[in-house]
Amino acid sequence: MYILGINAYHGGASACLIQDGKLIAAVEEERFNRTKYWAGFPVQAIRYVLSVAGITPYEVDHIGISRDPKANLLQAALFAFRQRPSLDLVRDRLQNTMKVGTLKNEFAKHMGVGELKAQYHNVEHHRAHMASAFFVSPFTDAAILSVDGAGDFVTTMWGTGKDNQISVQDEINFPHSLGIFYTAVSQWLGFPKYGDEGKVMGLAPYGEPRYVDLMRKIVRVQRDGTFDLDLDYFVHHAEGASMSWEGGEPTIGTIFSSKLVDVLGEPRAPRTELTQKHMDIAHSLQAMLEEAEFALVRRLQKDTGKQALCLAGGVALNSVFNGKVLPNTEFEDIYIQPASGDAGTALGVCYYIYHQVLNQPRAYVMNDAYTGPEYGNDAIRAELDRYGLKYQQLETDQLVKKAAEVVAGGNVMGWFQGRMEWGPRALGNRSIIADPRRDDMKDILNARIKHREKFRPFAPSILLEATGDYFDQMYPDPFMIKVYNVLPEKRKEIPAVTHVDGTGRLQTVQKEHAPLYWSLIHAFGELTGTPVVLNTSFNENEPIVQSPAEAIDCFVRTHMDALAIGNYFTAKG
Repeated sequence: MYILGINAYHGGASACLIQDGKLIAAVEEERFNRTKYWAGFPVQAIRYVLSVAGITPYEVDHIGISRDPKANLLQAALFAFRQRPSLDLVRDRLQNTMKVGTLKNEFAKHMGVGELKAQYHNVEHHRAHMASAFFVSPFTDAAILSVDGAGDFVTTMWGTGKDNQISVQDEINFPHSLGIFYTAVSQWLGFPKYGDEGKVMGLAPYGEPRYVDLMRKIVRVQRDGTFDLDLDYFVHHAEGASMSWEGGEPTIGTIFSSKLVDVLGEPRAPRTELTQKHMDIAHSLQAMLEEAEFALVRRLQKDTGKQALCLAGGVALNSVFNGKVLPNTEFEDIYIQPASGDAGTALGVCYYIYHQVLNQPRAYVMNDAYTGPEYGNDAIRAELDRYGLKYQQLETDQLVKKAAEVVAGGNVMGWFQGRMEWGPRALGNRSIIADPRRDDMKDILNARIKHREKFRPFAPSILLEATGDYFDQMYPDPFMIKVYNVLPEKRKEIPAVTHVDGTGRLQTVQKEHAPLYWSLIHAFGELTGTPVVLNTSFNENEPIVQSPAEAIDCFVRTHMDALAIGNYFTAKG
């Protein structure tokens, strides 16, 4: 049985294919068309996942999309009646709703196919999020929380998962949204692009919580653990922020109102000076998000009594909060799949259909994120020759030894191996690797390759078995989706991956699930005594590289020193 899940006409368009409950492939459309967070219909992603299985659309049994226009119709209608939103907002929403509501026609149009045997499913947005977290987790019994901007008129949903079924307990409806709150203040801070919220999270540690009292007026945490917004600070519910989901990079118009400007002052223009005030507001924003989300998590634990928690939704990419859950709540286990944002709903659609709808037994745990395209040595060598590069072909153990020596020597190395990662993080298959012991490495990477804001941290990849030697928590984090404290005595040893507040957004690497990357870090540790490398995504202000041509092009046009790609090694100079 083949099930195809799709996220379309929403940020992070993507596709996922499962066969009899086992994941075949999952990938975002942006990796093919090279436009970050691309938001149209994911034609190339669909073609790819089908090609991995060696099938055509005519052999797929079920096709689903992570939107259901029929969900929450009454709440949406009552809201519209009370608010009387602008005609532009109504038109935009109707156009988007019509597309996701006619999945059969849209699929046929974009994929160029006729009548298919497949059954079509519209899966409510947050149920797809919840399914994406629980059904691929190692847990058979867990609490589930989904938090994002909005989808199908819901911004927050929670419940439980037991074996092959999830049960929704409650939800918070649009326009009250932690995701929209975070986006609005990020816009005021001069970070208006889709996905910029992660930058603001990185800026927050430079500030102090001087504006938390104001934030508590904007987000009002209730005694029952829920929240609402003071809508006077926003316009998304009335005038309606213009949003583009038709194709290309998604755009969101200004969400904050003049009242926010009245209390905070004039918004910062993008790419202008960041003052201490901006840093303090970023810190206060992050603190408010954590306060509201902790209230939800603690209510969920109290109501359900579960020991395990699954998180999903765009807000579940807030790794600072994620890393604080286990030390600060009664939960003992946590799982967040690597593409917890909207791209991950394609995964959720597949497993919602397989388990919730078809009542099939659990069959898969997502232990690694390597679900995308891979390339053999012949294809890689052809691209190296096309670029006229000199290279060595090495056995795997020789390649690992050479790469570790190069990085230990202070060089910056591209590392392109195996299947591409699922989600926004490079996890050792499409990575740029550097020495975390060098205090100047962060500046070197920014000046020579990444060209990004200086305040943004770089991440450590560490052998799972060494995690407790460097961090205050030992709980595995294979998807680089939690921030832990670096032990004070280790901060001088790995300064390039230690943020200003003494933390690191780590990836724990387990030999069983990432053997080649584990071998590289292990070899580096044998050479240096430090079983940690700096890992950043293999790209330069673009989606993470997908193909050998993209990797080689990035290597050639930047000041990267070396490239290990497949079994080939090449270096400059």
